[in-house]
Amino acid sequence: MKLGVVRFPGSCDELDALRACRLVGDAELLWHRDRDLRGVDAVVIPGGFSYGDYLRAGAIARFAPVMGAVGEFARSGGLVLGICNGFQVLCEAGLLPGALLPNLSLRFVCRQVDLVVERADTPFTRACDPGEVLSIPVKHTTGRYYAPERILDELEANGQVLLRYAEGQNPNGSLRDIAGVANERKNVFGLMPHPEHAVDPLTGSTDGARIFESIAAHVEALRRGPLAAAGGSASAVVGRGAA
Repeated sequence: MKLGVVRFPGSCDELDALRACRLVGDAELLWHRDRDLRGVDAVVIPGGFSYGDYLRAGAIARFAPVMGAVGEFARSGGLVLGICNGFQVLCEAGLLPGALLPNLSLRFVCRQVDLVVERADTPFTRACDPGEVLSIPVKHTTGRYYAPERILDELEANGQVLLRYAEGQNPNGSLRDIAGVANERKNVFGLMPHPEHAVDPLTGSTDGARIFESIAAHVEALRRGPLAAAGGSASAVVGRGAA
């Protein structure tokens, strides 16, 4: 399995994401001007301040040449993960519903939060159990998830809310405590917390590794056939951490 991590001018977490990806497979950096994704099995759009967050977070990055390729990749069923600024980019590009607004506090927040796994039958959460609580850090100023009530109802009904802040853990005022959402096909996923910063015991939590393990397990399942790919949660993953 090979993952590609996009680097924009201003990205600051691409090397952390690259390291996390290499725990489960091969990975390489993709430059923002690239139009060729080099045959990767999944794309990660990392955190940072792409293009200095000018205009608004993610608004310029969505026009980068690489995002045209990412859009085509996603529409063909390819896996795309957006972390923090990457989540903002995916929303700006129309690959995910909703938008990220400034935190209600209007302050930068950086702390560990607990997340509840709402769905454990997706390519990004299959290494988790339903209702499992993950400890993963957040660090952002513009992380408040917003969508009109009608869209929020649709997301809930379609099972597109994959992660939710645990009770009392919402750091930014996100509606319905939403921490991460997927598209309808569940092959594109964005979240504000940083799983790449929770893959080493030295950080106090390795829970973020579950996201990357899930991607690896799904890609491997696709190679075995559609029935395996349709499988779900932790019981379908043989040996967490295996590439």
